[in-house]
Amino acid sequence: MSDKNLLDTAREQALKMEALVNAVVVGQEEAVRLILIALHARGHVLLEGGVGVGKTTLLRAFSKALGGGFGRVEGSVDMMPNDLLYRTWIDGKGKPVIDPGPLVAESEEMAVFFFNEINRARPQVQALLLRVMAERTADAFGKEYLFPHMVVFADRNRVEKEETFELSAAARDRFLFEISIERPSNPSHRRDLIFNTMFHDVENLLSGLRDPALDYTDLNELDRLIQNTIKVSPEIKNYVVSLWNATWDPQAVGIALDDVYMEDLVVAGASVRGMSAMVRAAKVTAWLAGRDHVLPDDIYTILLPTLSHRVFLSPVYEGRRETIMPVFTQALRNNIPTP
Repeated sequence: MSDKNLLDTAREQALKMEALVNAVVVGQEEAVRLILIALHARGHVLLEGGVGVGKTTLLRAFSKALGGGFGRVEGSVDMMPNDLLYRTWIDGKGKPVIDPGPLVAESEEMAVFFFNEINRARPQVQALLLRVMAERTADAFGKEYLFPHMVVFADRNRVEKEETFELSAAARDRFLFEISIERPSNPSHRRDLIFNTMFHDVENLLSGLRDPALDYTDLNELDRLIQNTIKVSPEIKNYVVSLWNATWDPQAVGIALDDVYMEDLVVAGASVRGMSAMVRAAKVTAWLAGRDHVLPDDIYTILLPTLSHRVFLSPVYEGRRETIMPVFTQALRNNIPTP
């Protein structure tokens, strides 16, 4: 089968998976598309959202549609790094037993790992997870465990600030996207989620996802094929570099925001890793649209989730990040000429 036919077949499978997930997680079409892009770009994801908005259900749905293992852990202030690798308990005879922890239990079969409330975990725990994200390996029980197919999703508790440890700049930069999971805006979707008993039993809801829509073990090779096939024109390359420069010096392109002293807004712009991740994601976006080249619209689709956690604001504005970054990214679009 030719590369083109492989990509066409894989696109049909990806869109089928998207439709399956949207059927059980209503009102989150934008988030579902962004997660689909992240999975195919092999990038990890930060999730933002309140309690009980369906983040776990969404990720479990993707895991079932992928056919791979699903792991989950809850962050807490007393958590230690080894809690990700080992689980201890007392058996019926009163003897201690040590089993593989949530991170290594699935190992090579792990497709999705969800770290809930990661900012409740101490920096040492976060550091171990970041190593696994970067190297896709971990040492436990005297051997090396591999995670060749795993994508990590992490949620931050953004309401309670006591006993929390915010992610460092380097940690945030390891995540391809930051995606907001909010209440559905459609009134009918809101009514369904409250009153339709179909959505009250998560296990029954996900039971309809019996057969995987695609093979998660194919995604690494598919990503390489997408990245080597989808083209980026010189004009788009120049545009991406202009966006990058503007994240460091927004005043140079005339960006001005209401109630913001621009000279004090940005401490550091996006990293090289961040901009290369943007291009990877834009190529996947173009591929899902059935094109072999990137357009500005592909950049726009992933601009906010790529930059929202990567542009580092001064402390006086950090508390307003959620409102500033959407306006900032829109200003990037408005002030930099589109090719």
